[in-house]
Amino acid sequence: MNTLKVWLLMGALSIILVLMGNAIFGQSGAMLFFLIAMAMNFFSYFYSDKIAIKMTRSYPVSQGEAPELYDIVQRLSRRAGIPMPKLYVTPSDQPNAFATGRNPSHAAVAVTEGLMRLLNRSEVEGVLAHELAHIKNRDVLLGTIAAALAGAITMMANAFQWALIFGMGRGEDEEGGGMLGGLVMAIIAPIAAMIVQMAISRSREYMADATGARIAGSPDGLANALLKLESAAHRIPMQANPATSHLFIVNPLSGASVARLFSTHPPIQDRVARLKGMR
Repeated sequence: MNTLKVWLLMGALSIILVLMGNAIFGQSGAMLFFLIAMAMNFFSYFYSDKIAIKMTRSYPVSQGEAPELYDIVQRLSRRAGIPMPKLYVTPSDQPNAFATGRNPSHAAVAVTEGLMRLLNRSEVEGVLAHELAHIKNRDVLLGTIAAALAGAITMMANAFQWALIFGMGRGEDEEGGGMLGGLVMAIIAPIAAMIVQMAISRSREYMADATGARIAGSPDGLANALLKLESAAHRIPMQANPATSHLFIVNPLSGASVARLFSTHPPIQDRVARLKGMR
C-alpha cells in the first residue's frame, strides 16, 4: 500500500507541474515541466533522505560525540531487527525527532539538540523506538518523498511568482495566460501542503507508536515523552520548513494556528491513551 501511495504522490506532482508549465509558458512549457517532473521524481526517490536532512539543517554526529545516543539506537535496532541507521542532530532547542530514508538499509534518524536535554533515558528510548518503528514498518519513504516534493513545489512556486512579476510568461503567439498563471501561483503553495496531507496518513503514527512500544519493551516511556514534547512544542519555537513538519514525532509547528488546522499528526491525547491501553 505504501508503494502505491508513493507512485500516486509522484504522479500527482507530475500532473501539477505539467499544468503549471502549460498555464505559464504554453505547450512548450508543459513539455519542459514534464521532463522536470521526471527528474524530480528520480532524485526524490533516491536522494529524498539527503534532501530532508538538508531542509532541517541536521548534521551528522559520531559515536564519540554522542555515546548515549548511539548506545540506545544500537540496542533498539537489534531488537527491531533492522540495520543501525545513520544518526543526525537537528539544531533546535525544541525536543523532537524524525526518521528518513527509502528503506531500512538507507535510513537515518535525527534528534534535536533539545531532545536529550529535556527527556530522561526511558523517554528518549521511547522516542527513538518510535522512529525505528517507522523504518521497520517501511512507511518512512512516503513521508520523506512527500517532504522533498512539497518543498520543491513551494520553491518553484516562489520562483514563478517572480517570473510573472517580470513578465516571463507566454509569448504573443500563444493565448494569454498571465492571469491564469498568476492564479496558479496563488494556489500552488496550498496545493503543495494538500499533497503532503493526502500522502501522509495519521494511521502511520498510531502504528509507529504501537510498534515502537514493543521495540522499547514498554509503552510508558513513549507516552510520557509525547506529553512532554507536545508541551515543549507550544513553548519552544522551531524554525522548521512546513514541508517537513509531518516527519517529526510531534508537529514542530503546533504552536501556530494554521498548523493546527492542517495537522498531519493525530491528537497527542489519543496517542497516549492508545499507548496506555497496551499495558
